[in-house]
Amino acid sequence: MECIQGKYSLHIDRAELDRRLAAYSAAHIDIGTGDGRFALDAARRRPDLFVIGLDACRDSVREASRRAPANVLFVVANVADLPAELAGRASGLSVNFPWGSLLKALISDEPAVLDGLVGLGRPGFRLELMVNGEALATLGSSLERGGAQIRRGLIRRGLDVAEPAILDRAALRAIPTTWARRLAFGRDPRALYCQASRPAAAPAVAWEELALGVGA
Repeated sequence: MECIQGKYSLHIDRAELDRRLAAYSAAHIDIGTGDGRFALDAARRRPDLFVIGLDACRDSVREASRRAPANVLFVVANVADLPAELAGRASGLSVNFPWGSLLKALISDEPAVLDGLVGLGRPGFRLELMVNGEALATLGSSLERGGAQIRRGLIRRGLDVAEPAILDRAALRAIPTTWARRLAFGRDPRALYCQASRPAAAPAVAWEELALGVGA
């Protein structure tokens, strides 16, 4: 799989990924990581956790990858064609404020995307997803309807899905992503928080330790 380290691209195979993961208690994958702020923040607060930030845009993650600590890796990939090296690796997954084709795939239950996301998780994994109302409106959906559509798609894949919760301006300000801060000061600061998990004996990464209490 292609990874970014500053201005350089490098290929990491399954054996090399295994070597990097061996020193950590669990792995978390941040889908559509953008500028990488969430991934870097999670790695800083959880040094025992290996965090993988994944985005289709190389330029988005270059700056963050320059200052990434040893427990962060930035991967370039499209969510509809995820690297096989990542399959079954994640104890935790996050999808923070998707838009465009990714959001459309989530609300329309596109198998290539939903099956791929779920396939990243190991037994007992936990998925956290946040969607903002304005992004849903551009696709002709409301916050409530979009949340119900996403929830149905996750349930179809055997996940336990909690009822979505509405995040207000104050909650958005506490989330360590650049986009959350912008939304908090926008015209429509509402967002939807959805949590899903696959029951298993293996523990999942606790979201409250990554996102400052959202969903706690």
